[in-house]
Amino acid sequence: MIQQTLQEVFGHDDFRPGQRPVIEAIVAGRSAAAIFPTGSGKSLCYQLPALHLPHLTLVISPLLALMQDQLAFLSRHGILAASLDSGQSREQAAAVMEGVKRGDIRILMVSVERLKNERFRAFIQRVPISLMVVDEAHCISEWGHNFRPDYLKLPDYRRHFAIPQVLLLTATATPRVIDDMRTRFAIDADDVTGTGFYRPNLDLQVTPVPAAERPRRLVEWLRPRFEQGPPQPTIVYVTLQQTAERLAAYLAQAGLPATAYHAGLDGERRETIQRDFMAGRTPCIVATIAFGMGIDKADIRNVVHFDLPKSIENYSQEIGRAGRDGLPSHCLMLAGRDHLEILENFVYGDTPEPHGIRRVIDELRAAGRQWELMLNTLSRHSNIRPLPLKTLLVQLELRGLIAPRYSYFADYRFRLEEEADTLVGRFQGERRAFVQAILDASSRARTWYSLDFAALEVLGGERGLDTRRSRVITALDYFVEKGWMVLESKQMTEVYEVLSVEIEPESLTDDLYAYFRDKESAEIDRLHAMLALFESDHCLSRRLADWFGDARAPESCGHCSACRGQVAHLPPAEPTSPLVTQDITALCEPFLKRLGEAGEGHPATADLLTRFLCGITTPLFTPMKARQLPGFAALEDYPYAEVRHYLAGYLAD
Repeated sequence: MIQQTLQEVFGHDDFRPGQRPVIEAIVAGRSAAAIFPTGSGKSLCYQLPALHLPHLTLVISPLLALMQDQLAFLSRHGILAASLDSGQSREQAAAVMEGVKRGDIRILMVSVERLKNERFRAFIQRVPISLMVVDEAHCISEWGHNFRPDYLKLPDYRRHFAIPQVLLLTATATPRVIDDMRTRFAIDADDVTGTGFYRPNLDLQVTPVPAAERPRRLVEWLRPRFEQGPPQPTIVYVTLQQTAERLAAYLAQAGLPATAYHAGLDGERRETIQRDFMAGRTPCIVATIAFGMGIDKADIRNVVHFDLPKSIENYSQEIGRAGRDGLPSHCLMLAGRDHLEILENFVYGDTPEPHGIRRVIDELRAAGRQWELMLNTLSRHSNIRPLPLKTLLVQLELRGLIAPRYSYFADYRFRLEEEADTLVGRFQGERRAFVQAILDASSRARTWYSLDFAALEVLGGERGLDTRRSRVITALDYFVEKGWMVLESKQMTEVYEVLSVEIEPESLTDDLYAYFRDKESAEIDRLHAMLALFESDHCLSRRLADWFGDARAPESCGHCSACRGQVAHLPPAEPTSPLVTQDITALCEPFLKRLGEAGEGHPATADLLTRFLCGITTPLFTPMKARQLPGFAALEDYPYAEVRHYLAGYLAD
């Protein structure tokens, strides 16, 4: 059955390694996990079973914009699939939801954030789902390289929507992460399939070059690959957006056509660049890690790391984009240690300060039995970035202090596409009174109505109507679907039940701060493990496979720089002058003055000043316009830990 579908729908004579056991498990009604390297055919593991399952396959991804290639692939094979995203018009989203309700659309792709949308949950609650697919499933593990707190809620969503099966997909997971993933979704160990990380067609070369010489050496390495025959498709990875722009211009000036790609470009420009690269019109992309996920281009011949990657997992994922057609391809690492401080700063910037954690705890203690919060507002109040703030909330959940109940948009407003009397007149009896109550509980300003749910609840009680929020949201979406109304929602509010009020704030603050410092230390260790890999005198392919618990790689691959006897020694960054030579007072005084004027009570700690001087943005810096001050990023070339230590002494004096 599945063999026939493979041939008739997808045009393949046989499965790639690992695909058959995963697909057989799903078709047989079991949950499964596929741990395949980048480009090894993970997507088929849900695309094919979706044609044999009775109901919808719901695919959840951390970055929906990167799934457009998969949608195009499914369309070419006559499989109806769609996505829901914020960039769609009302008509487009309505058409997708109607197709899902009718059962015409077999595969629906959404971002993990979409599941927090009460309108979407109200819709999907009414749709039978056969399979939940979790892409980039390593994001659910705190021990993974890209932990996303929202992923921790997926097992609860699965139970809430009564989804019988789950398929977990990832390209990069260590043994500890794999165990974490399958435990959270109760997947049997026998239904976890890994195909190994060894790629015999990839030549791994580590040739570290000092920063000043790196652009010239890159040109020398690329020129024969661009001029001896058709230019070879190439990705050059860098850390910073401005590096991407500068390096692409340098390559172009050297006669090697290259285009910069990064998150700072608008969506339309990024899509154009990606299409041109896929079609072969642009041979070389100089990109931040924003480029590559979801790219299904089989003939990428070269992947170059101009700067250090963020981790071994990122390195594995990025080089995995080369040579998916099985032909020889080259992966070159030119970087030295000059960007190590930047990567470490990314880590340090995510560690909340104790007083910020305490502010969150105090808000929780003052909330009573129900805690309603808006993430951005709490982020600003606590000066904790949104992602670590989500992690903090998850930690409060894991300690049994709070439990998530639901999320809702605080503000709903609508515009009627017909007269109010006409809308009310479409209904009879209790439903007519219900619609009238919605309008009566909404204040009107010219053409837009703002709905007051509290007022509607009072009206419902007075008039004997069922005005439960879920019913109101369903009704509003029905009006939108019929074209009678345009609806807008904003101000996402998270609602938690407070399970325990017996909180000792000082010890809890210390406990949570220690958790984040341990996490910080683990991430720094991860960076140094990556450096150790690149400087290894043993086979790089084998060392890489060992990191992921894969014992199938040969002891010596014969196609890496270590096997060729070229042991790398990463050159250090350019030496900086001693911190004692910096005028710290002059750099900090304008910031300290503005901090006092802000009047938000944030203390001038060593960490806060270090983030300012090292150029690490925080939620507090935006309203302060701290980036405009001359001291911002003045010490970005210094190690964070060194600056923090120095400032601790400076503040103590």
